[in-house]
Amino acid sequence: MNTEEALALLSALAHPTRLEAFRLLIRHEPGGLSTGELVEASGLSQSTFSTHLAVMVKAGLVIAEKRGRQQIQRANLDSLRGVMVFLAKDCCQGRTELYEPLLAELTCI
Repeated sequence: MNTEEALALLSALAHPTRLEAFRLLIRHEPGGLSTGELVEASGLSQSTFSTHLAVMVKAGLVIAEKRGRQQIQRANLDSLRGVMVFLAKDCCQGRTELYEPLLAELTCI
């Protein structure tokens, strides 16, 4: 991941609605949620939420899958992993005692 890609991902998450939607999608991996379920959880209108969803899709945070007549939205865990590695790659000058607590908290990813 390069700086531009990381900035696009972080910018897409820099809005409360998008951040909460992405966190909700992470909690529902690997099955994802229908677009309707996401709209309902957000409390926004379909058109307003669609704008937020489009930003996340464009940034590569969300992947849409067609299942029958439903659009299922899934968190792109590869993008999440990529930005996390990008942010922490040069962490702590190799001092494991400084980054091991971070790794311990991320063991579920």
